[in-house]
Amino acid sequence: MISKVKNAMSNLVGGMMPHGHHHHHNHHAGGAQTCGPDGLPPRFPYGRPEFLELTPELLQYSTEHASRPVLTLKRGSRLPWRTGYAEVINAGKSMLNEDQACCEKLFVKKPSGKHRNSTLLDNNTRRSPPISVDASQKRDGTGIPLHFWGVFDGHAGSGAAIMASKLLHHLIKDRLGEICHLLENPSSAPPICLAKNGNPFQVESKKGASQEPEDPDAVCDSSVRFYMEKVVSLESLIMGVIETAFKQMDDLIEKEKASYAISGGCCALAAIHLMGKLYVANAGDSRAIIIRNKEVIPMTNEFTPESERQRLQYLGFLRPELLGNEFTHIEFPRRIQHSELGKKMLYRDHTMTGWAYKTIIEDDLKFPLIYGEGKKARVMATIGVTRGLGDHDLKVYNSNIYIKPFLSCVPEVKVYNLEENKHGPDDVLVMGTDGLWDVTTDRDVAEAVSTYLSCCDPSDPMRYTLAAQDLLMRSRGVLKERGWRLANDRLGSGDDITVFVIPLVGHETDT
Repeated sequence: MISKVKNAMSNLVGGMMPHGHHHHHNHHAGGAQTCGPDGLPPRFPYGRPEFLELTPELLQYSTEHASRPVLTLKRGSRLPWRTGYAEVINAGKSMLNEDQACCEKLFVKKPSGKHRNSTLLDNNTRRSPPISVDASQKRDGTGIPLHFWGVFDGHAGSGAAIMASKLLHHLIKDRLGEICHLLENPSSAPPICLAKNGNPFQVESKKGASQEPEDPDAVCDSSVRFYMEKVVSLESLIMGVIETAFKQMDDLIEKEKASYAISGGCCALAAIHLMGKLYVANAGDSRAIIIRNKEVIPMTNEFTPESERQRLQYLGFLRPELLGNEFTHIEFPRRIQHSELGKKMLYRDHTMTGWAYKTIIEDDLKFPLIYGEGKKARVMATIGVTRGLGDHDLKVYNSNIYIKPFLSCVPEVKVYNLEENKHGPDDVLVMGTDGLWDVTTDRDVAEAVSTYLSCCDPSDPMRYTLAAQDLLMRSRGVLKERGWRLANDRLGSGDDITVFVIPLVGHETDT
């Protein structure tokens, strides 16, 4: 059996075979249902993305930390837009690969029957509506096409990442279905108010209705009244739908934790193609770049304790009870010693981008809300990312202080109009978890992908998967006596790595 698995994996990972095969972790990688610490069943069993089509044996083999085999699409498999994909497990920091990925083509439709008005989350309650996961809708091919790619970088377990990879795209599709009648008329600005049935609401005066006395100060000129209303574009409405779907996903994880074991949290990066535009939504420290004519167009910003320092400090300032009398929202260049009370030291708070001096008082001796630099920066000495999904139970070590209030599930959404630019076969969107970017710059990625694709046959259906594999192997490096090393002998990435390489010409042939 082992030889069969090795032969199959040699095709799957491009001939990169390890020297040994040891199952030293009892973590049921084959997908067996295991209960969480509270005896609750998992919401979804552990697995790798369905499009990899792994057998249980290959799934188990993919967890080898010593060899770190690279998983790619099988030759003959096809994702929308001829998307390329590759992934690799970490070097031992967690037993399983906590990254997850999703790539789907869906169709946006108006909700029908009992599902009408059921998909919108009531923001004033914690009510989560049913999610439409209808396989027949994919088959009939009717509706507005929607392409979705997502990478989910889990931490403290893979439960939240797996759940988000299974459900987030359906939440986005269902929410878009509620405004489908607006998507079908893109030339018209969205109405400011919708009736309860979801149709545009227009004020109509009923016959015989009593008229309010006319306000002498009211604006009577209809053109002036029009310009007093804010015009909202369809693009910004779609952005809001995506942002709200992320919040709905986070609420759903919290709700279902009462019935299921859903471990940890995850950073979430999603790309949605709808009606000629790419909407890239990022909550966390994963990254996406567009490579066009060998130039880099960043599509994300990373959300870390350093990049969101002022937001976090402001929350700590407004609600000091969240700090548990253990932390201070003020930042200092280093920890303060008790002997330094009364002295003046550099500091900055939520109102400042620069530094100034303040006299040290007793309250300043508390541990800073944000501490450390770069990849070592942490919120409450615990977590190194500030946006994502899940983490509802995360607490400061050995305390009852919850960290979730400081973590945002709302993504930043950037838009790229595919129809306004001409693209060649080597122009791509690269999406990757932080395991890729920790050791590779945007420029390095662009050069590597452009160089690799320029040597590939444009008609080869595997060219983008091979480019993803090449990119991933550059960041993982080669195993040597001193660990995984890059070509320049620097330390390679020891993290889980997940990469999509998405050709931008794909929308012209696969819409």
